Amino acid sequence: MSESGTARGTFDVEMGPATAVEPPLGSMTITKTWHGDLQGTGRGLMLSAGDPANGVAGYVAVEVAEGTLGERSGSLAFQQFGTMQPGGQEQIYQVAPGSGTGDLAGITGRLRLEVAADGEHSYTLDWTID
Repeated sequence: MSESGTARGTFDVEMGPATAVEPPLGSMTITKTWHGDLQGTGRGLMLSAGDPANGVAGYVAVEVAEGTLGERSGSLAFQQFGTMQPGGQEQIYQVAPGSGTGDLAGITGRLRLEVAADGEHSYTLDWTID
């Protein structure tokens, strides 16, 4: 039997340089603390290309989050895809298929991200566990 829900909250993010690649690719490590309905920590790696100083760039990233989603505990991975260009930004976060462990095994879903003017990151995660 499937269970579905919507999780909301915020997260704190720290990014630092990684040395896995050389220009023209950029790489960053990601460390997050998730708050709200999803609570725990996340670690990941981002690869990017483009010219972010001039407002045009793209990135891909994978992050593994460990913690609790409501009453369930385990881990899941997010696939991230983002672009920055004149006219706006686009970010897609999707739960990586097959990445759930523990009580999160079988999870699928999509996360929507908002960044407030003060820099606070908030999320809405629509999820299903089969």
